[in-house]
Amino acid sequence: MGRLVPAVTRALDILELFLDGDGTLSAPDIVRKLQLPRTTVHELVTTLAARSYIVPVPGQPGRYRLGVRPYQLGSRYAEQLDLAAEGQQVARSVAETCDETVHVAILEGTDVIYIAKVDSTHAVRMVSAAGRRLPAHCTSVGKMLLASLPESELTARIPDSAELVGMTPNSITDPGALREALAGIRERGIAVESRESNPDVSCVAAPVHDRTGKVVAALSISVPMIRWSDDRRVELEQLAAKGAAELSERLGHRSVA
Repeated sequence: MGRLVPAVTRALDILELFLDGDGTLSAPDIVRKLQLPRTTVHELVTTLAARSYIVPVPGQPGRYRLGVRPYQLGSRYAEQLDLAAEGQQVARSVAETCDETVHVAILEGTDVIYIAKVDSTHAVRMVSAAGRRLPAHCTSVGKMLLASLPESELTARIPDSAELVGMTPNSITDPGALREALAGIRERGIAVESRESNPDVSCVAAPVHDRTGKVVAALSISVPMIRWSDDRRVELEQLAAKGAAELSERLGHRSVA
């Protein structure tokens, strides 16, 4: 790995300061936050402004905000993103950590479609495939995605009169019971499915956000019942949430602490 260039590092440090606060900074703010010499800050600010990375704030002499260039770079980055490819990479990392089957899925109508999948290395594991479609209400990823819909859109997709198919005796087939379950998922931010799509498998899932904050997918970890327990569930919930957050970050989402 090559040597880091100090001047470039400092310029990037300045740009990243704009991610916090009200999005405007003065040169003294930068000096205080980064503990850099005033002369150095002045030169870096002048250079960044000359290249349209930052611009003066109208009516606020000496203060700057981000310019158009970071937006252009971010837009180009967003254009080249591939949710399935990014999801496959994150799913592989999560699977290597827990050695269970990991999926990334999207919602289409009232079904989920798996767009990425990495298998467990265990002899006993969930059998599935990328591209498979399942009823959303029977899966953890599907319930996570349904829970993320606005109420009006959820009602349009699954009205109170809907007839929900059951894949196992544990599947939720009553729209009212499903809405109650989705309310709990919204509150926790994690979905759990216990033998609702497969009588021998339980799953946990977490939401994946794009750069606008919209939930565009969900990441799940599926575990055969022989390896399932309350302790294991808690562990995998945390891992699924971490993996979903990593995928969200790859899609340009920035979580707010």
